[in-house]
Amino acid sequence: MEHKIQLYNTLSRRKEIFEPLNPPHVGLYVCGPTVYGDAHLGHARPAITFDLVFRYMKYLGYKVRYVRNITDVGHLENDSDQGEDKVAKKARLEQLEPMEVVQYYTLRYHKNMEQLNVLPPSIEPHASGHIIEQIELVKRILESGFAYEVNGSVYFDVVKYDAEYNYGKLSGRSIEETLENTRELAGQEEKRNSVDFAIWKKASPEHIMRWPSPWSDGFPGWHVECSAMGCKYLGDTFDIHGGGMDLIFPHHESEIAQSVAANGQDHVRYWMHNNMITIDGQKMGKSLNNFITLNQFFSGEHELLDQPYDPITIRFFILQAHYRSTLDFSNEALKAAEKGLKRLLKAADTLKTIKLSKSSTIEIKTWRNLCYQAMNDDFNSPIAIAHLFDAVRMINSINDGKETINADDLALLQTTYFDFVFTILGLKTDDKSQTDDHHLVEGLMQTILDIRKEAKLKKDWATADKIRDDLGKLNIEVKDTKEGASWSKIE
Repeated sequence: MEHKIQLYNTLSRRKEIFEPLNPPHVGLYVCGPTVYGDAHLGHARPAITFDLVFRYMKYLGYKVRYVRNITDVGHLENDSDQGEDKVAKKARLEQLEPMEVVQYYTLRYHKNMEQLNVLPPSIEPHASGHIIEQIELVKRILESGFAYEVNGSVYFDVVKYDAEYNYGKLSGRSIEETLENTRELAGQEEKRNSVDFAIWKKASPEHIMRWPSPWSDGFPGWHVECSAMGCKYLGDTFDIHGGGMDLIFPHHESEIAQSVAANGQDHVRYWMHNNMITIDGQKMGKSLNNFITLNQFFSGEHELLDQPYDPITIRFFILQAHYRSTLDFSNEALKAAEKGLKRLLKAADTLKTIKLSKSSTIEIKTWRNLCYQAMNDDFNSPIAIAHLFDAVRMINSINDGKETINADDLALLQTTYFDFVFTILGLKTDDKSQTDDHHLVEGLMQTILDIRKEAKLKKDWATADKIRDDLGKLNIEVKDTKEGASWSKIE
């Protein structure tokens, strides 16, 4: 079947058929973390969202260059042009070099991504490694007349830009609304307008992260890095830019303005934004101090957690909601995800041992098309997962002898199910230690069933029934068939 992906473009506020600028090549840029602390659940959502996009596009045969940046300079407190650099502040508090902080938390972030089975990007540039490119971008914006220098700092003239273009076309905000919301902020003395933002900041004497530039020893503004690095690795115009919905304004709005000012055109064709993860309806984030780190989820060491959760359970929990929907944290939701994941993975094991028949009593091609239709409809993972649970019911029904399947349909079912569960959704079985435990349990259960079989051969029905009944008390069901006894955990 031909696959046409419809994705929701934040810029146009509607679904559009995705058409690469240079097929089959696709340029995908996603805003990565600011590395001054451990990753939390809010960081996991964009990582998993765009990992799904990356996986599915590669699965369909696109050649995807996926760029996900590391922010290690220029991101000031409260996402403003004033205050201390977040990385530098962490370094000062812990009496470390800023790049020690960056290295430490980047390695921990990578470890968390590996645990979540998030594929590494094609390129992972650091903002601090692209200062030259950012300075050159600032020069071009100054030459275009949409920026001005004051006392060694360079600011983007939003009001002048808005008069010729539209500052607010991504977020839907008007310049009047933006001016009203920024009028009372402190530290605006150098700016012509309160809404203007720094694209280069002169470093104060105590600021330890600084680089020479034509204007001062200083550092780039936060918004400049993505414009510079995205265009360096993907071209002046590329296909998809992604990130969290909280980045739409001011970060991505400012990116558009910078790129139009420097190059005369927007640098992105499709903007994609995942929604937030909330706790009791409030955004989870470091600034609100209500976040749970991924390591805390994996260990269970947080007062809001009832138990530890496997990383793939966290991944499945996130994929169960559409990326543009809010996702509210609760232990009940995570436990339901844990249970659902076990069902999917158990069905995958069952699918490997299903017996063939000469004919099929189930329809596989229609089900397969529904799975693709879900993913082609703006990467609708929850609908795709619902179809996979339909397949679980089919698999169990075939395994119980209630339905039959022939060789061709079984091959199609296996290929589609395995591709969606493991390759596209990126789910996987437990880690090695848990796999070893699984093999141990399998061995112990087989020994118990062998003992029961010997009891039955000796007509020791009391022992055979006691084994079956005692296992039943442990939520383990024993089934006697013509081929012998089998067992399964009762969910």
